[in-house]
Parts: sequence; structure tokens; C-alpha cells
Amino acid sequence: MTMTISTTTSPTKIQKWYDEWRNEQIVKRHILDDFSPVLLTTWYAEQVVKGEIIACKKVIQACFRHLNDLKRQGTDDFPYVFNEELGHRPIGFIEKYCKPSKGDYEKLILQPWQHFAIGSLYGWVHKDTGVRRFREGLIFIGRKNGKTTKISGLSLFSVSKDREEGARVYVLANTKQQAGELFDESRVMVRKSPSLRKRFRENQKGIFYAKTYSQIEPRASDSEKLDGLNTHLGIFDEIHEFKDFKLINVIKRSWSARKQPMVIYITTAGYQLDGPLMEYYEIATDVLAGETEQERKFYFMCELDDISEIENPAMWIKANPNIGVTLNLPELIQDFNTDRLVPQEYNDWVTKQFNIFMNNSELSFVTPEILNRNNKVVPENEFEGKGCVGGFDLSDSEDLTSACLEFTVPETGEVLVLSHSWVPEAKAKMDNEKIPYYERQREGLLTIVPGEYVKKEYVYDWFVEQSKRFAIEKIMYDPAKAFQLVEALKAYGFEMEVVRQGQLTLGPAVDDAKELFIDGKVIYNKNRMFRWYVNNVKLGNDPKRDRLPKKQGRYRKIDGFAAFINAHVEVMRKMAVPAPTGNVEFVSINDLLKRG
Repeated sequence: MTMTISTTTSPTKIQKWYDEWRNEQIVKRHILDDFSPVLLTTWYAEQVVKGEIIACKKVIQACFRHLNDLKRQGTDDFPYVFNEELGHRPIGFIEKYCKPSKGDYEKLILQPWQHFAIGSLYGWVHKDTGVRRFREGLIFIGRKNGKTTKISGLSLFSVSKDREEGARVYVLANTKQQAGELFDESRVMVRKSPSLRKRFRENQKGIFYAKTYSQIEPRASDSEKLDGLNTHLGIFDEIHEFKDFKLINVIKRSWSARKQPMVIYITTAGYQLDGPLMEYYEIATDVLAGETEQERKFYFMCELDDISEIENPAMWIKANPNIGVTLNLPELIQDFNTDRLVPQEYNDWVTKQFNIFMNNSELSFVTPEILNRNNKVVPENEFEGKGCVGGFDLSDSEDLTSACLEFTVPETGEVLVLSHSWVPEAKAKMDNEKIPYYERQREGLLTIVPGEYVKKEYVYDWFVEQSKRFAIEKIMYDPAKAFQLVEALKAYGFEMEVVRQGQLTLGPAVDDAKELFIDGKVIYNKNRMFRWYVNNVKLGNDPKRDRLPKKQGRYRKIDGFAAFINAHVEVMRKMAVPAPTGNVEFVSINDLLKRG
């Protein structure tokens, strides 16, 4: 195809392009209009790697991973083999027995990308035991890409044809209403299929398959009863809404009695930037890039590679692999152009359709994409003995307290931030923010202190301990509630400086810090607590008169960011002073006159 399109191309030309493109995809079998009798997992991977099928970077990496695994399968180092028959079984079941619960479709034809995802999950098995390789799978796709089909179809397959007696399958969501709606879709699928109606019994409590004594049930994070589960398959819907790992942990801890249990997460991106999905997303990024090894987790991550691709609808298939099947591109473009003028609706498109994480706030300090530019990690010990500036932000009596050290890297213009926080044990137990405090403590990012408030001695002791490793030149602080701590730190020998908490002092530091984030020059060693603080920051309503950082909600704390900005007031000054070169040159009066 020679013609190109953009979001501003006329609807007539877009329709013409789309019709030609879709016909070409059908001829190439990139879009299937009939069942494939064979599994297309490896074929899809080959087509993607060759560039025949448009896909995002992470999907290309997933395909390389599959093809590389084929080369080493069945070895001592990699004892898994790819069994195409097992990989095709759930696909064959869905296509033979399941009917669409929604839409104007008579039959379900799974597409090559679905062959890749489902075939990978069910086709890789241990060479000796036959047990499935993957115990978890994350399928990250835009909305309206056949999510319900996968959830309902795989649920029905798992209770009837997965060779597991007494299988328990759970359809899982953040709320009981969501889980119920998803479960009802599975019930409708049973009702619409004569074959399934004969073999399954369904009601509001569950879908039952008597032959194997198995059943499907809905569960949610807010369900009153979550104990006593025995998971064979758990399918989570839209985990971008989850604030914590409570339900995920319950399901994963309930599979110990099963031979080959599996948990599948199917989701779009979302606005919960400190929940389970963001953590899984970052792990997936590392695994697919080959930086981390996780042999028992599968990742299929569909997203636009760059926000600029929003203006090129031919790239939308990267986040929406079912374009041409359940998604009509010309209609998508028209809807997008209608909605894009409203910031909140535009954000929803970017997040849910194009799978780019965003803060749902027009005044967010930085976007998740910008924050991801700052994922560099450096060993702390490389900075031992080097100069730095400290900063702290003291809490109200029962809240979080945070402190940091900020180093400059003159050679690159980067800064390194070492951040630590404290929280009272009473607050950690209340769990209002749904922050995994105890996990963050195990990671060394947070200290949970006994009692109901953070005593200033903890901050004092931290700076004293850090001064044994690093040369703390000055500590910057907000004077509120800080008198006793400041006097104690002065008595120890630290140089202290007040940071007035107004626009004149903090505004330039906030602007400078934002530019550093945009340029990818803030090294925070992937400190999850610090990342959470930054994600929670929004700026004032008047960008000219109010650049002070504020939290986006009652439970969206910014203490660690406030400590960083206090330190950055001084660091910014240091970075603005040119470093001496050390070169001394003799210049005569005659030379100066010539230069003039």
C-alpha cells in the first residue's frame, strides 16, 4: 500500500485505505476469516520478527523470546518443549463450542495474535512431566480487543477439557459488580451454545461441569469471603484498577494443591500508577529485554511505542491487535477526533486504547512515560565520600516522614537521589493508602517505627549514619515542626539552611527538577517509594503564579518529593555555577587589546 493516513485524513480516504489494508491482511492470513486447523503461535512470531505483521517493541521481543526458546527447548538448562497439540486444544475448544456473547458474530475465529498468546500459555510444557511451563500470564491490550472471549472461553475450557478433576476457576475483578458482570458474560456464552447448554449447568452462584466436578465462580477484591479457595485457573480482569496485591496473593497462595495452576491477567493501562499492574509492567519490560529471567511467566504487551504514533492510525494496531476484526479503524478515528478536545477524554483514549500510562490530571508534575526515562540504576558505593546535599520533610504527628540525599554528576548533568521514609506502625496497620509498607521495608526503602508517630530521632540518626558514607555539605529543610531536629543536627556539626516554602524559592527548583526528569537525568535507582511520591504530585492551578507541588488526593502522599525539592534548591544553585577547568593561561596586555 502506497497511501498513508493520519488522524486528519478525510474520512473517505481513511475508509478506502482501511478497506484495502483489511483485504490485504486477509489474503496474507494476518486476519483470519475462517478457523485455522493448525496452531499459529510460531508462525505469528516469525511474521512479527520479519516485520510482516506490525507490532510494538515488547511484542517483537516476546516473539524473539518464543523463537529463541524453540532453539534451546528440551535441554538441561531449559527443560521445556513446545507441544503444538496442547497449545491448540483451548483454541479448538473455543472455536468449536463457544458462541460470542456480544456483537454481530455467528462464530468465534481466534486470530493469529490470540494463537500466539493462548498457544504459548498452554503449549509450553516440561519435557519429562508434561506440566505447563507458565504459571502466570499478562496480556496487556487495548479495550474492545476480544477480552471477554478469552476470559469466558478459557474458563469453560479449564473446567471441562483441561484434564483436571474438581477444577475451580475464578473470574476475578476489583469489585463484586465487575466480577459479576464478567461472570454473566460466561453464563450467556453457555446459553448461546447448544453444545455447552447440554453439558453445563449455570446459575447466579456458578457454572458447573458435573463430569469433572468442576465449577466457575466470580470473586472480587471486596468480596466478604476469600478463604477456602483452591485455584486451578484464575483470570483477572483490568488489574490496572487494583491498588494492592490482596486478591492476587489470595489466589496465588490457593493453588498449592494443583498440578498445573495458572493465573492470567488481561488488562489495559490505567491511572493507578502505584498498584500491581505498574510493578508487573516494569518486570515485563526487563524480562522481554533480556535483563531479567523469568521462565514461568508469559508477557504479551501491546502498546504504542511512542505517544507520537497516536497521529498515525496505521500504528494503532500495535496496541489493538484485533483491528479489522472487533475494531473498525475508521470508526475509531472518528470517535477519537470527537473526544480528543476534552482533556479527560483524550487521556482515557491514550490510556485505555493506546495503552500508554498517564496521570488523569491535567496538572500532573510528570507523566509516567517521562518518569520511565529515569530508570537508570547506579551502585550507591560509587558515591561514597562524594559531596551531596540533604533534605527532609517532617510529617504531621501520625503521617509519613521522608529524607533524602542528592548528588550531582557533573560529567553528565545527572543527579542521584537517595530517598528514605518512615511511617508509624499504627498507620501501616490501618492500610488506608493500600501501600505495601511491609514490603517496602523489606526492600530497605522505608522504616516502620513503633507507636503512633515518627520521632525526630529517626531522621537525626539517618543523617548521622549517612554522613559516615557520604560528605553531606548542607541539609535543607522546611522550618515547620523542625526546631528541635535542626538544633540537634547543628550540634552534631551539620550546616543547615531554611527553605522558605513559597513560590519564589520552590518554583524555580520545581521547574528545574521537571526539566531533569524530562531529560531522563534523575537517577533514583528505581526506588518504588520515591516513584510513588513523584506520581502523586500535581502543580498549582496557575502555572505562572503557583508552581508549588501539591498531592493529588488525600492518600496520595508527596513527602519524599518535598524532601527532594528542598535539597534541590541548593543543588540547583551548585549546578548553575560553572566548574573550573583547572587550566591557567598567561594573557598579555597586547593579547587583550588584539581580542578587543
